[in-house]
Amino acid sequence: MKSVTRGGTRWKRFAVVMVPSVAATAAIGVALSQGALAASFSVSGQSFKVTADSLDGEGFVQYGAIDSGKTGAHPVAVVGMKSAEITNLCQSVVVPVPVFGDVSMKLSAGGAGGPRVEAKTLYIDADDLKADATFKNIDIGVAAGDASKGPGIHNGDKADPNSFAQQADSVHFENVQQRAWATTAGTFKLSGLKMSVKKGKHECY
Repeated sequence: MKSVTRGGTRWKRFAVVMVPSVAATAAIGVALSQGALAASFSVSGQSFKVTADSLDGEGFVQYGAIDSGKTGAHPVAVVGMKSAEITNLCQSVVVPVPVFGDVSMKLSAGGAGGPRVEAKTLYIDADDLKADATFKNIDIGVAAGDASKGPGIHNGDKADPNSFAQQADSVHFENVQQRAWATTAGTFKLSGLKMSVKKGKHECY
C-alpha cells in the first residue's frame, strides 16, 4: 500500500521517523516528572542546546574527553557534579526529517516560582558553554584521575586520567547557555515538565 501524500508530505514515512522518538521522549518525561529516576540523554550523535537561569552544584569536577557518535568523534569538556539544583531548565534538539523538514523537540522544567530540577551524580558533555560562574575552593590543574571533590571520571568516558582537570567544593552558574552531546545522571527529577514537538527550528536559544 502506498503512503498517502498530502501537501508534499509522505505521512507514513514521517510517522516511522518521528513516532518512536516522540513516544520514548514522552514516556521518559512523564516518568521523570513523577519521581527521581536514572536518566541518560543523547540524540543519535547529535548535539542539543541547554539553557538554565541558574544551576547550583555540589562536588564539582571538569575534565576533557572524547564523545563518539554517528557524526564522528567530538572533543568535549565534561562537567560532573555530585548533586545539582537547576532553575528554568530547557533542552532542545532539531531533527531533520526527510521530505518533511526540520522538527524541533523541546523539554522544559523547573520554571520560576516552582520546584527546581534536581539531579544526583550529574555529567554534562559539552563543547560550548556560556555562563556567569562562581566557584568555592577551586583547584585548577589537578589530574583528572586525582580529582576527589566531584563524582570522578564517568564510567566509559574516553578520558586520560593524567590529563588536566579542575575541581571545586561547589559551583554557582547563572544565565547558562551550552551545546551538549550527552547528559547523564544517577537520578534526575524534572518538576513541572513540559514537552513540545513542532515543525521548524524552535530552540532554547
